Amino acid sequence: MTGDVMFPEIHRIVADSDLDGMCAAAVLLKAYPTAEVVFGHAAILRAGMLDDVIDSKTVTVDLPFHPASGWYLDHHLTNKPNEAEEEDFTRRGGVVHWEHTPSAARLAYELFKHQFDLKHLEEIMPMVDALDSGGITRKDFLDDGPILQLSRTLSSTDNAYMQHLLQLFTTCTGLGDITNDELIAERMKVAQDERIDAVKLVQERTEIIDRLAICRLDDSGIRSNGYLITAHVGDKADACCVVHGYSDGDLSTPERPPLSASFYANSFIQNGQDRYDLSKLATAFDPHGGGHANACGCRIQPPGLDSNLNDWIEMWKNRETTLRIK
Repeated sequence: MTGDVMFPEIHRIVADSDLDGMCAAAVLLKAYPTAEVVFGHAAILRAGMLDDVIDSKTVTVDLPFHPASGWYLDHHLTNKPNEAEEEDFTRRGGVVHWEHTPSAARLAYELFKHQFDLKHLEEIMPMVDALDSGGITRKDFLDDGPILQLSRTLSSTDNAYMQHLLQLFTTCTGLGDITNDELIAERMKVAQDERIDAVKLVQERTEIIDRLAICRLDDSGIRSNGYLITAHVGDKADACCVVHGYSDGDLSTPERPPLSASFYANSFIQNGQDRYDLSKLATAFDPHGGGHANACGCRIQPPGLDSNLNDWIEMWKNRETTLRIK
């Protein structure tokens, strides 16, 4: 119990596998130290691949709403359950905590900061917020500090590493305890080297159409968030679309995921965050797409990538009337 709010009994935490999900899971593990932690991502949850680990004693965090859970904690606009879903969920004893916070970790932190000692997370929380909400500065991004490097080491396909990192997050006294760990330092060095390769690929595969930067990383094995693309194009684009995955990929083969697209506002230009609702692009063809208005994604839908891209470009050309945030 925190304040006057009673939380349900929990035996499992299911969290997104990015830095936000990791930090949120670390907070929740302080409150539920015996809980099992399972890391995943939005696509496999929506595909039903986490159904067997989600029940009434599960909290899902930084992920889409799942009606079988007992507690839902998130901050993504398109993940918020509608009124009927929330009413049915709470009637069955479920608890919903959805707030428009800069990160899910911030929401968890605010819920529990007065009950548990979370001072060890104070150093990292501002950057977690900035990364997840598009508030990072171009200088911070280009400096590529330890938190950014650490964020790129996380992966839902490497559970042993994720559990090792989670243990560090729950026992550390500060960021240095994490980054000085031998395994973490090794992974961060790899992430640093991989970013050099990613920069080269972004330069080769990015095209700007009507101030939309389109970066085709499909079939390359390289992933990138929007910061790398918008840092590269500077003030020449208002947003970017990044294509990841493999043309022959599938959710059942995590090492070769299916084609997907992510959309990001250019946070490095003045008023770049609150100009267009990019989630309308992410949900145009994929009913399971979504995220934030300024950072979201979806899977490529039939008839295929070229068709999806062409339609997104047409929607973008009409952005002042269809995507503009009023």
